[in-house]
Amino acid sequence: MKPQTVGMIGLGIMGSAMSFNLGRAGFRVVGYDVMRKQRAAHTRAGGIAAKSPRDVAKRADIIITSLPSARALAEVSAELAQSAKRGTVVETSTLPIPVKEAARDALAKRGVILLDCPLSGTGAQARVKDLLIYVSGDRAAYRKTVPVLEGFTSANYYVGRFGNGSRMKFVANLLVAIHNVAAAEAMVLGMKAGLDPALVLKVVAGGAGGSRMFQVRGPMMVKGDYSEATMKNEVWQKDMTIIGDFARELDCPTPLFAASAPIYNAAMAMGLGKQDTGAVCKVLEEMAGSPRRRARRRR
Repeated sequence: MKPQTVGMIGLGIMGSAMSFNLGRAGFRVVGYDVMRKQRAAHTRAGGIAAKSPRDVAKRADIIITSLPSARALAEVSAELAQSAKRGTVVETSTLPIPVKEAARDALAKRGVILLDCPLSGTGAQARVKDLLIYVSGDRAAYRKTVPVLEGFTSANYYVGRFGNGSRMKFVANLLVAIHNVAAAEAMVLGMKAGLDPALVLKVVAGGAGGSRMFQVRGPMMVKGDYSEATMKNEVWQKDMTIIGDFARELDCPTPLFAASAPIYNAAMAMGLGKQDTGAVCKVLEEMAGSPRRRARRRR
């Protein structure tokens, strides 16, 4: 039996991981990215590189988009609106809801259904298929995509009308923003108290004070190495802005989220934009007087 072809537009940290897992699940993945090196990496991983979004649309009835900006989605949806076959686009990016609504409306004229389907999980989690996906929009289209979704996620949730996927993602990412800084703050407190950061991670992560972010980013914080980014600080700035704007539109207070924002801003000011968001630990270390360096000198 010939394997089903799935399209992937956007082969960055998340898109490449999703493509890899879809390939392992038995799908034929036709992928496109504006970066030639990403297309080449996709081919090396066993995928098929496409020349454009239009080329992807010619080969696949189900297309997944993983894009970095509102502009990227607008450009891709405009091209697909001219060339896509009747089918479904699973839009996984974190973007403002009106941007996704515009893309949905443009594609609807072509007979293509766009589902709003943000992901919950980091790039590292994506590589091991430890992602959740929040699907919103046409329920019948969702049902048709379930076998594909199961190829790159650990669980999929249908959350209702179009836009609810994004709303759910904003709630989840608000917690990520807070928990990530909280994990770093706890780690720096431990180091400042003279504790071995590796021991802090081992003892605290599974207890009442642990969190998924402490488990996922704690190992980076122990090493003090954030170069292998699963979410770059410069990309996270976009997510922080979207969540903040969303909360303000609802007149909803988010004091802890607001308190975390300056720490991420400081990471950008320190030149850590391309490093993982776990680098907020480095920011707090500097604020605390670099306890890790002092501990090394004492040894």
